[in-house]
Amino acid sequence: MKFAAFFLLSFCAFADRQPLTLRQAVEMALQQNPDITLARLNEQQATQGIRVAQDPFHPKVYVGSGLAWSNGFPMSIEGSAPSVLQAKAVSSIYNMPQRYGIAQARENARGANIDVASKREEIALRTAMLYLDAERMMQAAKMARKQIETLDGLLSGIRARIQEGRELPIEKMKGELKIAQARQRLEAFEIDLRYVGESLAVVVGLSADDQAVPTEEERTFALLPETEDSAVESALESSKEIRRIESSILAKGFEVKSNQARKLPQIDLVAQYALLAKFNNYEDYFRTFQRHNGQLGVSIQVPVYTGSAAKAMAAQGSTEILRLRVEAVNTRNRITLETRKAHQDVTRAQRASEVSGLDLAVSREQVNMALAQLQEGRATLRQVEEARLQESEKWLALYDSRYNLERSKLTLLKHTGLLLAALK
Repeated sequence: MKFAAFFLLSFCAFADRQPLTLRQAVEMALQQNPDITLARLNEQQATQGIRVAQDPFHPKVYVGSGLAWSNGFPMSIEGSAPSVLQAKAVSSIYNMPQRYGIAQARENARGANIDVASKREEIALRTAMLYLDAERMMQAAKMARKQIETLDGLLSGIRARIQEGRELPIEKMKGELKIAQARQRLEAFEIDLRYVGESLAVVVGLSADDQAVPTEEERTFALLPETEDSAVESALESSKEIRRIESSILAKGFEVKSNQARKLPQIDLVAQYALLAKFNNYEDYFRTFQRHNGQLGVSIQVPVYTGSAAKAMAAQGSTEILRLRVEAVNTRNRITLETRKAHQDVTRAQRASEVSGLDLAVSREQVNMALAQLQEGRATLRQVEEARLQESEKWLALYDSRYNLERSKLTLLKHTGLLLAALK
């Protein structure tokens, strides 16, 4: 026991303890959490994908040389006449498969943006839940220490009564057992608090060697929907999951159209320039010769037979769209059920918190009565200490009920898309 306590104190001495309010923790997580950073990087990649898809419609200019010495008839160098300088510009002006590809890339970028928003809500909820866990562990450890003090007082009284012959020795063993159990609980709370503090530190973007410590604060969540129906309506309207599926359906639809458009002609604008040299014998084989030559025109490609791949890929895309639509219906139903349950959990937790408060009030009144009876000589110090011990248990029950209430509220806010606004 002493070694465990020494280890815990040594760890806390070296760890960097960062006191935070709930809102500060959430703000840090939204700015520094690695998962959000990765989602933003994916969004940037998707945004660059739009530029990649637009590339064929941007003019490209190539400059080079096909310089060569000719003996006899001037032959071509990689399909072009031998020249001192060559320049070529190409740009697509009609390419429907690529046009649909651009639309698909834009929709993918929008989906990536939805993923970032969803990840932000997920990290905010995870941060808030860990924060509540840390708060609960701190409160439980505090009450456990008070219980140990109370049990120590009871044990001292038992020992005195044993010496006076008014108590059996087994009562001392029972008292020592209760103290050992209380210390075991305290050690478990402190170990859990250390782990939760480290986990919270990692979520908010600190090192795993740090500890994020909750600070005492008064807070309320005033954005809760009043009825189940309003909660479900808000959840369906704000659901990032549904919006992501709808975005995927649109993107897949553009992919299908792109494959179907492969049978359409493609038109490219082409411009060329060549600076020819006299030592390539052009004058010996052609009636007229000029060194500067230019060409401007279009390249038209009309697909005659494109094979079966494009049609099969379009069919695959259509099947995927059907699957996504079924998934969207299932997701809406699941969100409706989960939101209704979350709202019911809040109501249930509120009732439990009220009952715990009343139970604590009764226990505190019993302590006051025991103290009054002690002054009148109608109660013993042991009865007072036992009443205080019962009161500490009621405090723990109240902390647990408040903890469950706040967790259920945060879950409901997450479902209805109001979490970030409530935590600002």
